[in-house]
Amino acid sequence: KGRNVVERCFNKLKQWRGIAMRSDKSARSYRAAIALAATLIWIKTDLIHTA
Repeated sequence: KGRNVVERCFNKLKQWRGIAMRSDKSARSYRAAIALAATLIWIKTDLIHTA
């Protein structure tokens, strides 16, 4: 079950074009983009499950 959650999260992150293509030049901005995308995905799924 845990592996499925992680795999789905990675698939959702890969849907973000900038993350999938790694268009950011620095590792720091790439990490920030991943953190932002993961946070937005988490908020979206949390709202769906609590509604």
